Amino acid sequence: MLRLVLPKGSLEKATLELFAQSDLGVSRSSEVDYRGRIDDPRIDEVRILRPQEIASYVGEGRFDFGITGRDWIEESGAEVVSLGELPYSKATSNPIRIVLAVANDSPVRSSQELHSGIRVSTEYPVLTKRYFDSLGISAEIMLSYGATEAKVPDIADAIVEITETGRALRAAGLRIIDTILVSYTEVIANPEATKDPVKMHAMTQIMTLLMGALKARGNVLVKLNVGDGDLNSVIDTIPFMKAPTISKLYGDVGYAVEAVVERSQINTLIPALKDAGATDILEIPLSKIVP
Repeated sequence: MLRLVLPKGSLEKATLELFAQSDLGVSRSSEVDYRGRIDDPRIDEVRILRPQEIASYVGEGRFDFGITGRDWIEESGAEVVSLGELPYSKATSNPIRIVLAVANDSPVRSSQELHSGIRVSTEYPVLTKRYFDSLGISAEIMLSYGATEAKVPDIADAIVEITETGRALRAAGLRIIDTILVSYTEVIANPEATKDPVKMHAMTQIMTLLMGALKARGNVLVKLNVGDGDLNSVIDTIPFMKAPTISKLYGDVGYAVEAVVERSQINTLIPALKDAGATDILEIPLSKIVP
């Protein structure tokens, strides 16, 4: 039914891990195979291609839906429908930023101080031209095929480049003076595919699995038993996402309590629950949380 395209390169590993966690594992004959398969009746075809191309292919109808970054959607100008953001990226949960950077020793402190004729190296010529046009600055924009940060100062006066933390730019002796775009990874669909109720329903179901897996990351389920006299103390100790589930134990000897909590708090929470009177405490990993 659905033709799906996933990103190759820096987003590939994180994307495949997310799909596996969502019970949509992608199988391939090898790690370099551009074709894959998902054992799911809703997905007929899987391709793994460069994220720079995905928005255009989805917009043209070569695929029903796919995953790429907002940066490449904007750069390509493709007409696609966003089904939602997937807040993950190649290294961290941070979005990437498209930034304007100059040399550390440059006197320029903001984009307003730039002059017409500035030489700018970038892998995003369309985004960069649009940005400088909005400033009323005529820039000489040079397409970069990589190692963009090495172009300053000999080849370019400034660069427009992606970053998550800014560490690589600082290491190259560059200073960020503006953020042009904040880009999350998105699931995008072909407009005609979204008009097909069967395809749209299938894509919505797949989004439910993906978002459920993302929501489960960083959370665990805590289950415990507690006597009548300590119930309120235990409940007050739990930093739960929603109200905990409480049920009577057989024989009316206390209560069973379960709640979803952040994994980052578990190292202090379990001893605190023990101190509050909880027994038989279980920490259970989660694969999905679907509201």
